[in-house]
Amino acid sequence: MLRCESLSRTFLSGGHELPVLKSITLDVPDGSFVAILGPSGSGKSTLLGLLAGLDRPTTGRVWLDGVELGSLSEDERARLRGEKVGFVFQSFQLIPTLTARENIQVPLELRGLEAQARADELLGRVGLTGRGHHYPAQLSGGEQQRVALARAFSHRPRVLFADEPTGNLDAATGARVIELMSELNREVGTTLVLVTHDQSLAGRAGRIVRLHDGALLSDTAAA
Repeated sequence: MLRCESLSRTFLSGGHELPVLKSITLDVPDGSFVAILGPSGSGKSTLLGLLAGLDRPTTGRVWLDGVELGSLSEDERARLRGEKVGFVFQSFQLIPTLTARENIQVPLELRGLEAQARADELLGRVGLTGRGHHYPAQLSGGEQQRVALARAFSHRPRVLFADEPTGNLDAATGARVIELMSELNREVGTTLVLVTHDQSLAGRAGRIVRLHDGALLSDTAAA
């Protein structure tokens, strides 16, 4: 589902080149659950952004579902993400003026798909039946993240990227969110790529990729 080859990303800082990723080569099979683990500043979020086509590498190439992202225009990459990719972020990224149900419906309506029944199905799936009419400010952090998760899965993406999705949650709520992600990964077959610095959460994945100082430290099956 995902492949990167000799992937590097360098930024300019104070007139000097700052290497953030250093020649990463990685394969993520269809339907797998991979955690990218590492301390703050190790390049995890940068790698996720490159794999998702949100940024372009300095060197190297990325393939998403067989399509080489470097060959696409910005519009073509946005279209590919809209069709095949879901995102879950640490800060939830819900639209504050829309209800929970309406937030979930947005990706479906943009594709001209029937939205309300699917939104209600997913609200039930994440344990929020009866909460669909509430706005984000009326929901707890854990509830907001579950709405974000339902929205990310609404159009049945081929791959879901989650960037520190439990960073604003307490341990018990975070564990429940990861459990839901894992269940949806198994049931829907969506490839799941999770970025985290939390070893215990990473352990729920089938495979752990460890980064350190922008380099690939290890790539192993989870214990």
